Amino acid sequence: MLKSFFPNPKQFFLSALAWFIILLAMWYGFAQGAAEQLSLIKIPAAELAEGERAPFLTTEKAWVYQYIVGSAILFCVGWLLFGRNKWYFWSVVGSTIILVVTYFLVQISVWLNTWYGDFYDMIQAALTTPNSVTLGEFFQKMLTVAKVLMATIMVQVVFHYFTQHYVFRWRTAMNEYYMKHWEKLRHVEGAAQRVQEDTMRFANIMEGLGSAFISSIMTLLAFLPLLWTLSQNITELPFIGAVNGSMVYVALLSAILGTVLLAVVGIRLPGLEFHNQRVEAAYRKELVYGEDNADRCDLPTVNTLFGDVRKNYFRLYFNYLYFNVFRYAYLQGANFIPLIALAPTIVAGAITFGVFTQITNAFGKVENSFQFLVNSWTTIIELISIYKRLAAFESVLDDQSEGSVAVTM
Repeated sequence: MLKSFFPNPKQFFLSALAWFIILLAMWYGFAQGAAEQLSLIKIPAAELAEGERAPFLTTEKAWVYQYIVGSAILFCVGWLLFGRNKWYFWSVVGSTIILVVTYFLVQISVWLNTWYGDFYDMIQAALTTPNSVTLGEFFQKMLTVAKVLMATIMVQVVFHYFTQHYVFRWRTAMNEYYMKHWEKLRHVEGAAQRVQEDTMRFANIMEGLGSAFISSIMTLLAFLPLLWTLSQNITELPFIGAVNGSMVYVALLSAILGTVLLAVVGIRLPGLEFHNQRVEAAYRKELVYGEDNADRCDLPTVNTLFGDVRKNYFRLYFNYLYFNVFRYAYLQGANFIPLIALAPTIVAGAITFGVFTQITNAFGKVENSFQFLVNSWTTIIELISIYKRLAAFESVLDDQSEGSVAVTM
């Protein structure tokens, strides 16, 4: 699943994690304040719009982008020299591009959060004091965000196109690997389905989950300091009082509660999904045999196999029934948590509408990142079941007997 695409998967992912930690340590150790000395792009302060709290590009931001891109290039060069494989440009360079673009999109979210704060403060001022904001100022503000969003949309379109090709290359790598060992694998139950369908689903889910996980980490790194700073505007929390960084703690506790709750409620789902793929594979296999052999696919056999499919689906439906009760109740209830936490501050009139928007947006980003497992739980369940099937499939290549493989499936 991994070694067919990535060069030395264990070393690759460990090196990526180690490089990420090193970069963070270097950034917060000395590189963060070196923009004026090291940045190749310098934006004079005079070129920034007067009173603009959310300039899209400054010398400091340009230095961040240079640091990220330069570090990504060094990582790719390292694997080019010491661990290149057939799929290097897609597995190493492609994965790095996905990380860099994901970081860019997260930074756009950070910029938009500040822009919305400015924009809604402008609206509040215009509604409070008529004619205090001119029509030109209003449309100029909207034009600023329009330019950024147009560029962002183009990046997202190209990025989506790229990830589609990335996923198919990963599937191609697995397909070539399995077909190379087809003589050993062809006797495994459902072998054709695993090569044709499970490889596609595995690559697609892994790319999606991986991107979502990295995006969550980057969002936390970007929005946690912002939310901590914005929390200074909070006068107190209900029933608790004043707490430094209050909204960060509220987001963390909310996410932990939801994650633990759904993990406990949905503990049976991975096993049921895995068993569901087994009964579906057995039913499909009999139908395929029946196309070429009149002695196969008789009515009693088909009814029995389809009965197993129906039974497992009904068990799945029931388990998802109570799982979704808790899932949707939590996700809907979580929408009101920041409003409850901000209630004393709102009633006291201690913040403007723009700051309120910034806080709720930043809170939503942080909470959503902490809720990665909650939001991805059903996808993770599906991935676990596919992984079990492919792992059992690959166990043939680890010199396990076919009899032992059949038991694990």
